[in-house]
Amino acid sequence: MNTVSFADLKLAPEILKALTESGYTTPTPIQAQAIPVVLEGHDLMAGAQTGTGKTAAFALPLLQKLLPHASSSTSPARHPVRALILVPTRELAVQVEESVKAYAKHTHLRSLVVYGGVDIKTQTPHLKTGVEILVATPGRLLDHIEQKTVLLNQVQVLVLDEADRMLDMGFMPALKRILALLPRQRQSLMFSATFSNEIKRLSEDFMNYPTLIEVARSNASAENITQKVYLVDQTDKHQLLAKLLRGDDAKQVIVFTKTKLTASRLAKQLQREGVSADAIHGDKTQLERMQALDAFKQGKVAVLIATDVAARGLDIDHLPMVINYEIPHAAEDYVHRIGRTGRAGAAGTAISLVSPEEEKYLVEIEKLIKTEIKKEKANLPAHPARPQREPRGEHAEHSRGYHTPVPKKPAHDPWFDKPYVPSISAPAAEPAKKAHEPVTNKPKPQIPALFMKRQG
Repeated sequence: MNTVSFADLKLAPEILKALTESGYTTPTPIQAQAIPVVLEGHDLMAGAQTGTGKTAAFALPLLQKLLPHASSSTSPARHPVRALILVPTRELAVQVEESVKAYAKHTHLRSLVVYGGVDIKTQTPHLKTGVEILVATPGRLLDHIEQKTVLLNQVQVLVLDEADRMLDMGFMPALKRILALLPRQRQSLMFSATFSNEIKRLSEDFMNYPTLIEVARSNASAENITQKVYLVDQTDKHQLLAKLLRGDDAKQVIVFTKTKLTASRLAKQLQREGVSADAIHGDKTQLERMQALDAFKQGKVAVLIATDVAARGLDIDHLPMVINYEIPHAAEDYVHRIGRTGRAGAAGTAISLVSPEEEKYLVEIEKLIKTEIKKEKANLPAHPARPQREPRGEHAEHSRGYHTPVPKKPAHDPWFDKPYVPSISAPAAEPAKKAHEPVTNKPKPQIPALFMKRQG
C-alpha cells in the first residue's frame, strides 16, 4: 500500500499549501515515481493511463525547480520563459495551464497558455509582460516565434505531454523546428499513455539517457473501466444510442464519432428528440468549444458528441460513461477515448457500437489492450413502419416494384387539354411540282389552322 505523502516528496510549503487547498491528499503512483526523478534533474519518459495524474506529475516538480527564479518584479526581463509545455490540442493546453496556475498560486511564478483558433494579437501583450511557464500547441508557438513575440533561449525544462498524439496529428516537423531553437543543456520530460516505435525514436533525438517509468502495462486500458461491445448494423446505431442514453447510468455521457459531420448531425438529431446534447470538434471556434465543454461540466448538457481532436483534452471529474458511436481506425485512439471515464481510480463504463464493417478495427483494439471485450448482440425492437418517400425519375416504376399512375396536374383552362382538330375548310390545291424538283416521300408538316393565312 502506498503511504507516501506530498510532503515526503520534498515539495516547497507554497506548493503543498496549494495542493491542500485543491483537495489533494496523497500522490498517485505516477506522481510518487515521477516527481523524485524530475527533481533530481533526470530526463524522463513516463507512460501512464490518462486520468492518473500526469499533469501534476510534471507540473509540481517543474514549479519546485523554478522557485529560485520567482520574482515579484514587473520587468519582463525578470520573467523569461524557463519551462515550455507542448500539448496537441487547445482543450488540453487550457486545462494543463489551469492546473499549473492553481499549483503556483502562492508563488510569484507566472504561466500563460497560447493556442490557435483565436486572434494571436490577444496573446501577444501577455507574452510581452513575461512568463516563466508557457503552455502551447506547436503550431501557435511557431506563429509567435515567427513574429518574434517569444524567446526560448532560456528554457530549462521541456515537457511533451501526449507526445504520441502530437505525432498522430502530424506535428513532427513543427516539433523538430521548436527543438532546434531550445538550449542544448536542458531537462526533457515526455508523458504519454502509449509508446510506439516512433515515440521511442523521437526520444532518442532529444533526450539524454531518460529514466523510463510505466505505472501500468503499456497501451493497456484502465482496469476500473467496464468495457462492452454491441454488435449492431450501421443503420440501427442511432436507435441503440437513443436507448442507451435513456438508461439510468447515462446521466453524463461523451459520445465519440470519427468525423465532424457525423458529430454535428448526431447532436442535432438528439436535440430534436429532446436530449440535451452538443457537439465539439475542429470546425467549431475555440469559444464555441469552450462553451460546450463548460456547459457539459456544469450539467447543463447531458451528452457531448466529440471527435478524436477532443479525446485528449477533455478532463471531466467522475464522468460515468463514454460511448463509441464509431470505433476509431487507430487502436491507440480507443485507449485515449475510454480514458475519459474511470479517472483517478473511479469506476467507469465504455460502450462501443460496432457494425460488421468495423469488426476488423475491433480485432486490432483487442490486440493492443491484450483483452477480449465482452460482446453482445443489440436487442432492438423492429423498426416502426415509416412512410416511404415516392421515388422520382425514370426508374420510379422499378424502385417501387409496381406501376402507380401519377395523376396529372389540373390545367388552368380545359380548352388546352383538347386534342388538335384540323380546320373544317378545305385546304387550297397544291401547285404542280416542277420537273426538276426532287420527289420526296416526306410528309409535309401540317400547320395548325390558327396560324394559316386567310384566303381571298
